[in-house]
Parts: sequence; C-alpha cells; structure tokens
Amino acid sequence: MNREGAAAELAALYFLQRQGMTPLTSNFRSKLGEIDIIMLDGQILVFVEVRRRSSDRYGGAAASISAAKKKKLWRTAQLFLQQHPAYQRLPCRFDVVAYDGRDLRTEPSWLMGVL
Repeated sequence: MNREGAAAELAALYFLQRQGMTPLTSNFRSKLGEIDIIMLDGQILVFVEVRRRSSDRYGGAAASISAAKKKKLWRTAQLFLQQHPAYQRLPCRFDVVAYDGRDLRTEPSWLMGVL
C-alpha cells in the first residue's frame, strides 16, 4: 500500500472511532482480497472500504468501487467470518469512507450499508 492510501485509512479509522465505533482489525488480507478496516458499531460488524481520490475527474472516491471490487469485499468478508466464528451471529454491514481531495482533515463522505 502506498503512503497516501495508508494515511487515508488511518484518517478513516480515527473518524469512525469519533463516531463511536470500535476497531477490530485493519488490512485483513487473503488471497481473495483485502478489507481495509473491520469495526463494531454497537452489535453490528462493519466492513469498511476506504477510498481516496485527489480529483473527481473520474467520478470521485466513492464512485471508484467497481463490481469486481465489491465481489472481492464480499468474499473476503465471508472468509473473515469463517475464521472468526464469534462474529458469525452478528448482523453485518459494508460501509465506504471516501475522501475527495488532498486534505484528509476534511470530513469524509461516510456511506453506510452500501455494498
């Protein structure tokens, strides 16, 4: 991962914590894909994709998630649940935290339950 991507993920983590969410892990990787952040929002397990685009020339950060990426996220989340049975009974949600522009100090777009 590049430094800009890592900085966006860290900013997103801090943002979500300020919203009252509890982090479980970040950068969960498998041969199927990667989930940037996994958190608890009360009793809801949240899989978070973080996107950053310096320009909205091609539709902005949130629009950059392709159908193939969604499929990878879904499969990787299923693998996480298989490996962590304690979370299998919790409802799950997929969120996107999107940063448009270079300044990570600005409020991101937080799209809940989008995938």
